[in-house]
Amino acid sequence: MKFYKLGLLTLLISLFILNSCKTQDDIGLAPDAPIDGNLITDTSIVATTVVEDSVVTNNLRARAPLAYFKDPEFGTTETNIAAVLSLPNASAYTLPAGTITIDSARLVLPYSADGFYGDSLLSTFTVNVHQLNERIVTSKSYYNTRHFDFSSELLGAKTFKAREHDSLWITSIVKGKPDTLMKVKPQVRIPIDPAFINTNLFHASTTVLASNALFENTVKGLYLTVDKNNTTGIGGNMFFNLDSAAVVVYYKNVNGSTIDTTALALPIGSNVNEIKHTYSANVQAALDQTATNGNVYVQGLLGLRAKLTFPNVKGIFDSLQNKVIINRAELVVKVKPGTASPFGPNKRLVLYKYDIAHQRVNLQDASASDPRASIFGGDYNAATGEYHFIITAYLQDLIRGKAVDYGTFLAPTDPTSDNVDIKATPSYAERSILVGKDSPYRIKLNIIYTKLSQ
Repeated sequence: MKFYKLGLLTLLISLFILNSCKTQDDIGLAPDAPIDGNLITDTSIVATTVVEDSVVTNNLRARAPLAYFKDPEFGTTETNIAAVLSLPNASAYTLPAGTITIDSARLVLPYSADGFYGDSLLSTFTVNVHQLNERIVTSKSYYNTRHFDFSSELLGAKTFKAREHDSLWITSIVKGKPDTLMKVKPQVRIPIDPAFINTNLFHASTTVLASNALFENTVKGLYLTVDKNNTTGIGGNMFFNLDSAAVVVYYKNVNGSTIDTTALALPIGSNVNEIKHTYSANVQAALDQTATNGNVYVQGLLGLRAKLTFPNVKGIFDSLQNKVIINRAELVVKVKPGTASPFGPNKRLVLYKYDIAHQRVNLQDASASDPRASIFGGDYNAATGEYHFIITAYLQDLIRGKAVDYGTFLAPTDPTSDNVDIKATPSYAERSILVGKDSPYRIKLNIIYTKLSQ
């Protein structure tokens, strides 16, 4: 009987709260957090497409992107990898005594977790490997727009379908024992010309091999790129874990009557990512602010973000003489229906603002130093096609003149992080088309408020 009465009381309270709202269906609040008040929806928000900041792309080790894909909505994206090649164990190397014959060499590129974005079923990729003509200065910062010069001579190539979840079986060399099959993590294995290994390792001078720094400066490194002419389908982006990447050399060493078959690994050292976007006519029109379709584009791999302005923010409660308490303000951003395929939308977006120096800072609602901070939001809801953000504190400060809008931005962010990450990084590749204006799906701000008594 106790539980029956409690359930009835809860039902009556819930009905009272919902009856006080004008448009309950538009609120989008969590069902376990009802708030008493009136609802007003502001659809005057202006969203424009802007280019993401350029950032330093040195040593993206755990998630180094390598891509070529043709998005029918956005255009073409390319990413390349320039990387240092190091001596075994990244230290001085002494050649073994005897006559060395290379059986094979492979550039091994393990996939990162969640290491592919695009069409893995119908697209076939060809990755080419070249030698760099210029060295990477490890103490220097390189931006994503930096292009490295490389030799036209091909050191290796591999044509394959991206299978970032499929393990491989390879032949493992066990010293003193028969070779055996071994299961390895998902990876791409690109054959490398043995002549390159002979020239730069087995036939190199003892001076070059006496210092890892000298070896790296002499060899300069490798340049990895997706062959656009030999890649079929719409393509995609692959993320590789360069911490585990290496050129593995399998060789036979004959020393007198002793024949030894073994392997060594030349690890991938410092790396830099080059990223290039060539946009479609629609995206370029959005960037030039000449578009008429109202679409707003956000894109990973340091592509695009959206700038939001709130032209009506100071006048929202003019009719009430600003005698209100804002209980909750929720920004609702919807992906344009029909644009979630063939390239899926961002799994998470982040909302941040500029300070007076135009540096990125968290909104009050996502700031650990603000006592009003709450569950901020930003995850993509596939069922509704929406992103939701709680910006109650930020809106309160804008309305009361306690904050100045130097720029508010909506951008891709790391969907795996537990924290609100406002940095621009190329560690995610998804993109979303948002509805900016002149549509029932346009960006809106749902505000629940309580009117103060006179």
